[in-house]
Amino acid sequence: MTYKDASKPIDERVENLLGLMTLKEKIGQLIQPFGWETYEVKDGKVVLTEQFQQQVKDSGVGSLYGTLRADPWTGVTLETGLSPREGAVAVNEIQRFAIEESRLGIPILIGEECSHGHMAIGATVFPVPLSIGSTWNVDLYREMCRAVALETRSQGGAVTYSPVLDVVRDPRWGRTEECFGEDPYLIGEFAVASVEGLQGERLDSEHSVAATLKHFVGYGSSEGGRNAGPVHMGMRELLEVDMYPFKKAVEAGAASIMPAYNEIDGVPCTVNSELLEDIVRQEWGFEGMVITDCGAIDMVASGHDTAEDGMDAAVQAIEAGIDMEMSGVMFGKHLLAAAASGRLDESVIDQAVRRVLTLKFKLGLFEKPYVDPQVAERVIGSKEHKELARQLAAEGIVLLKNEHQTLPLAKDNGIIAVIGPNANQGYNQLGDYTSPQPPSSVTTVLEGIRAKLGHEPDRVLYAPGCRIKDDSREGFDYALSCAEQADTVVLVLGGSSARDFGEGTIDLRTGASKVTDDAYSDMDCGEGIDRMTLQLSGVQLELAQEIHKLGKRLVVVYINGRPVAEPWIDEHADAILEAWYPGQEGGHAVADIVFGDVNPSGRLTISVPKHVGQLPVYYNGKRSRGKRYLEENSEPRYPFGYGLSYTQFTYSDIRISDEVIGVNGSAVVSVQVENSGDREGAEVVQLYVSDVKSRYTRPAKELKGFRKIRLQPGEKQIVEFHIGAEQLQYVGQNYKQVVEPGLFRIMIGGNVQETLSVDLTVKED
Repeated sequence: MTYKDASKPIDERVENLLGLMTLKEKIGQLIQPFGWETYEVKDGKVVLTEQFQQQVKDSGVGSLYGTLRADPWTGVTLETGLSPREGAVAVNEIQRFAIEESRLGIPILIGEECSHGHMAIGATVFPVPLSIGSTWNVDLYREMCRAVALETRSQGGAVTYSPVLDVVRDPRWGRTEECFGEDPYLIGEFAVASVEGLQGERLDSEHSVAATLKHFVGYGSSEGGRNAGPVHMGMRELLEVDMYPFKKAVEAGAASIMPAYNEIDGVPCTVNSELLEDIVRQEWGFEGMVITDCGAIDMVASGHDTAEDGMDAAVQAIEAGIDMEMSGVMFGKHLLAAAASGRLDESVIDQAVRRVLTLKFKLGLFEKPYVDPQVAERVIGSKEHKELARQLAAEGIVLLKNEHQTLPLAKDNGIIAVIGPNANQGYNQLGDYTSPQPPSSVTTVLEGIRAKLGHEPDRVLYAPGCRIKDDSREGFDYALSCAEQADTVVLVLGGSSARDFGEGTIDLRTGASKVTDDAYSDMDCGEGIDRMTLQLSGVQLELAQEIHKLGKRLVVVYINGRPVAEPWIDEHADAILEAWYPGQEGGHAVADIVFGDVNPSGRLTISVPKHVGQLPVYYNGKRSRGKRYLEENSEPRYPFGYGLSYTQFTYSDIRISDEVIGVNGSAVVSVQVENSGDREGAEVVQLYVSDVKSRYTRPAKELKGFRKIRLQPGEKQIVEFHIGAEQLQYVGQNYKQVVEPGLFRIMIGGNVQETLSVDLTVKED
């Protein structure tokens, strides 16, 4: 059997195996049941379910979703779930049965969620992508992706449903936390790093997993910020903005793509052949696998209502370019009958199977279907990965305000009251798509601050004050009594994407954890949790106002998954830190910043409005969108690229190597950056380009480069950027990329609103 001969080319092996398969076996390769439903744990041993065993014997199973996933949706808990070692053993048993008990012995593709860490018990929980974007540190993120790939593959996971490359246009959207920000260029740089990190140099390495780009496309531009809502966008903007990061990732070699739930101009992405075939495969040359989002085919028939029934939806999807159905039943239920009735040509099924099998061969699953449980036990949640999580969290924290040099705090000066609903709630700082965690795995802000001042535990007081969402003020008195005794209040507010992990709640009057029979969720962010406002939920603002009346030094720390628009806090807090969801080491990272062991270097990748009524407020809008409202101007409270440091950086001497170039020419622009403060720090040097006159309307400014540099006090560095077609082109006539002759303004600075500029003229060659 040629397909078992590793010395043969993959194409030859695929065609040989395809020729041996029955139609039923082919369809079996296109379906993906829920992995956690394929086994049970009995007396400490993994036992495969009868249903799964029969399915393997009858037609084979192409893939499993979330075999190692643990969360309230799967019902897998710390008590019932698998340890790192046990997870590897379970996947080995699944693969053994598939290989030994099916007719052709085809291994199963194990797919897992890994947007900010492998979503399995014991795995490292890194900061959410919105925090990672705020690091502007692409190299560090690539290193994180290598760690995630290692943890996932060590248990047998071979493909991940990440990175999320959606461009955020309305931060009321609950999935804002899963995205890198609002700018396509920046997202594209992280997209490339993600593919390089996850997939490594070879997919068949024991340190690599296949990346799945999602959600293709326009998912972050839904109507009203409502999840999976319609997207109203022209093709030019779609190509320039939302599709740009995906194209960059495809060029980097991404193995898989996932279409989004939404529709664009009346066509659901799941069945949009123009996007999936004409652009992605024909224009971009993508040869990988396309997998739906969970239940997306069913949504075509019952949601979008563009299919008569399930069979029609399944046929539309596979003919549009879908190769595998994630966690749905439509392919398994309808494709066999569709082919038998002549409604679907078997050659369409063959093409999808080829792509699935090709990925399995590239991953080396036929040669190395099993993993070593000892490796999983050693690498998952390792000390090195935790240290990496702490560094990422620290670099992603953005210092928004620091009046009178309130921060950093001296470690030997006064009493600190750590107050707020996110001060000591571990799950609230992890974000969505997170597995259950033992308390010892997560360091909260309270614990991080206490660890810094461990020699004087009485100097740190704690009170929750209130919860995230409800209106109870019963904790105010205790919180105010703690604040009254303190010299500084660290008020930890924000949101929560924590699903119901059954961890109970807190006693607002004492701060103690307690178990309650009444289910209560503080979740106000995450998938499917979209909001009408960007204000703090519940009575958090009122708590801040009451504490402020005491006249104490007030440091606000936001832990959240979307921007907060609270003008009162912006005006009255002495210092504000935006920490996003910083992951399991987030409490240490916040404390590192608060006490100055780390100089903040995070910069915003999403504009923070003054009021939700300003939306959309993303920086790279068109020049024609207007200047102000009756009540207020249209500028954000904190602009894209913004972030303070404990030192100062001065920009000067911007130069360009050539003031005039041809349309195919290039130039080098440079600027001098000096650390003019008194301590070492990192600055994000940002390059923006403005096409002054163009045939089609353009944004006033567009990010086209960035570099994170580290300088000692008094140190200067010349930072250079290349300016060529990639920085100057846009989608012009007939939707083709073009560099138009004319005047361009090249700008460099520390954020989009504070730049130096130089002009560049482009002439016909």
